[in-house]
Amino acid sequence: MGLRGKKEFGIKRFFKSFKYSIEGLDYAYKNEQSMFIHFIAILLVTLTGFFLKINTIEWLFCICMFGIIMGAELLNTAIEAVVDMVMPDIHPLAKIAKDTASAAVFVLSIMTAIVGLIIFLPKIFNLLGWF
Repeated sequence: MGLRGKKEFGIKRFFKSFKYSIEGLDYAYKNEQSMFIHFIAILLVTLTGFFLKINTIEWLFCICMFGIIMGAELLNTAIEAVVDMVMPDIHPLAKIAKDTASAAVFVLSIMTAIVGLIIFLPKIFNLLGWF
């Protein structure tokens, strides 16, 4: 037996884990503005990637960055929820936890934007005939 009397393995538990994951994505999409913004950015980058015909390696970088930024945003949302549950009052340590989780997403967002610029700017410049 695992935690709280759960079976450690089983097909039913396996499929329930997918259900819970989808519920988490749904919650974040509906309740976190930054998650919605990331979804829109991913859609725009994907459409631009098809339009500019980025290569396989460039797609791999984009897909990895999509996963990294969305994963970080989901972790940030989870950290904020746990901090709010444990510490409903304002506390300096709660602020540090929430701010640093948010800062992690911010840093990864900047890195994602840089990767995007490296991939897309030369193609856009080439399309415009700038070099």
